Amino acid sequence: MKRAGRKCATATACCSLVLGAVLSGAALTGAQSAAAAPAAACKGSQLSASAAGSTQVTVTVTNEGPKPCVLKGFPTVALAGQGSPDKNKPLTVQRQGAERTVQLAVGGRASTRLTFTPVLGEAEGYCASGARPTVAPSLVVGFAGIKQQLGPADADGFALCGNTVRATAFRPA
Repeated sequence: MKRAGRKCATATACCSLVLGAVLSGAALTGAQSAAAAPAAACKGSQLSASAAGSTQVTVTVTNEGPKPCVLKGFPTVALAGQGSPDKNKPLTVQRQGAERTVQLAVGGRASTRLTFTPVLGEAEGYCASGARPTVAPSLVVGFAGIKQQLGPADADGFALCGNTVRATAFRPA
């Protein structure tokens, strides 16, 4: 009788383990199929951008599209060409930190920080290097396959020394 009880307990335990595994697998499979497919890369047409600052500029990108998307990497940056894209002055972007992938829900935002070598002094200003400062009313920032011209919301323009900008990777805002 002891043996029969032990066999029954062993069989019950085995059945419970098998049933648990089957249910867990079914639950996992259901969860995987119910989970949304990975978001596609953001398209420029679904993003808008704004800029704030003049020496340290925060560029914020918002997903205005109908679906979530993924934004990855660093922006490209140029000084605006006074109304003509062929007159833009591309800047060398020094990447700061590691590249990230940002999941943007509809209405979600990501930002990057651009830092320029500042112009010193008052009025006309000067560069510590002795170079002549460059001033532009706006920047052309590239991301997600497009380039958007952005003016600072809180300054008259962008002034810098040299042709280099430091940029962080896009990150959640």
